[in-house]
Amino acid sequence: MTDELITRFATVPTTAVSDATGGMNNMDPALKPLREEYRIAGRAVTVKLPAGDNPAMLRAMRTASPGDVLVVDAKGDLTKAVAGDFVVGMMQTLGLAGLVVDGAIRDVRDIKALGFPVFVRGTTVAASSKTGAGEVNVPVSCGGVTVRPGDLVIGDADGVTVVPREQEQEVLQGALSKLEKDEEREREVTGDIDAVRRYLDKVANK
Repeated sequence: MTDELITRFATVPTTAVSDATGGMNNMDPALKPLREEYRIAGRAVTVKLPAGDNPAMLRAMRTASPGDVLVVDAKGDLTKAVAGDFVVGMMQTLGLAGLVVDGAIRDVRDIKALGFPVFVRGTTVAASSKTGAGEVNVPVSCGGVTVRPGDLVIGDADGVTVVPREQEQEVLQGALSKLEKDEEREREVTGDIDAVRRYLDKVANK
């Protein structure tokens, strides 16, 4: 996928992408951005961790390229944080586009101050373990969705969705078409009570 197409996906709401995929690749809605204004669009570098462990995530950071999104399967564990502000700060320095964690982080206020997009299931005060187990760039399950290395990950205030690499062009066109139809519908009814009533009558009679 070209940088131009990633840029185009970055302007499309996750809701439109979800509609274009039939809602099949949406992560658990419990995974939310630390700040509502955060958006991500980039290729997945995947990490599979034992619950509460994090050295594999550090290994993944060494393989990631600027613009990539780190997607971490931490088994939904909320007892130990897989990253704090120091680790997230290094991700920012490396030029990564964001972090998605099916698990927990800590140092929330300091991470928010960095302005780096983090999407996470929860937060905790406890540090991770350092056993070193885990795998990098393998298919993972994050938020109930299979994510493969190189898949496109898109996130905004509504949540996170995934576009399989082989479907990117099709999904982009479908999402843009959905946006166009929504905008046309909105133009037809905005500020016109009669138009709203006609629309509701049409929908109700289907």
